[in-house]
Amino acid sequence: MLSIIREAGWPIWPLLITSVLCVGLIVERLLSLRHKLIVPHGLPDQVMEMQRNGQDGPEALTRLEQHSPLGRILAEVLRQRHEPRHVQRAAVEDVGRAVAHDLNRYIPALGTIAVIAPLLGLFGTVIGMIEIFASYTPAGGDPAQLARGISIALYNTAFGILIAIPAMIAHRYLRTRVDNLLNALEQAAARLARATNTLATGRVQP
Repeated sequence: MLSIIREAGWPIWPLLITSVLCVGLIVERLLSLRHKLIVPHGLPDQVMEMQRNGQDGPEALTRLEQHSPLGRILAEVLRQRHEPRHVQRAAVEDVGRAVAHDLNRYIPALGTIAVIAPLLGLFGTVIGMIEIFASYTPAGGDPAQLARGISIALYNTAFGILIAIPAMIAHRYLRTRVDNLLNALEQAAARLARATNTLATGRVQP
């Protein structure tokens, strides 16, 4: 590996930094976007039971809000349960947008890496071409400098593509995961809102 870095020349260093950043972002998002952390199993049922038992006081809602992103949204549903429907909807949507912003954190950065990594590789290719042309003199070319220029060009091009492919795959995958999580959060909030309205009006909704 060290020999490859030496052959690739100094343009490889921005690519190496980019690759480390890419791996770090992917690992962080995969760990942070686990379904059990965002949408804990059984939490909506626990919240409904808590409401039926009258245990939804301010302190309980604060603890629920700090529990998870789902808890944050469900707590807002309960806080707004006595407000008109349009007020409740607007308040929950505001919290939902904040949660969506948190879930999408760093994902655009992966998309940026997928775009700039090939450009950094192309930059290394240009540097390699400069080395190649610099090896030619009226007296003849320098084979060592020519070989170094070719190495710089090829290694940087390949490394840039190697970074861009997993970055793009991770970007698309994580966006899909966030969309699925947001859909699950929305459905859970809607179920709780219907349940709170049923308890408030004393009638069973279909």
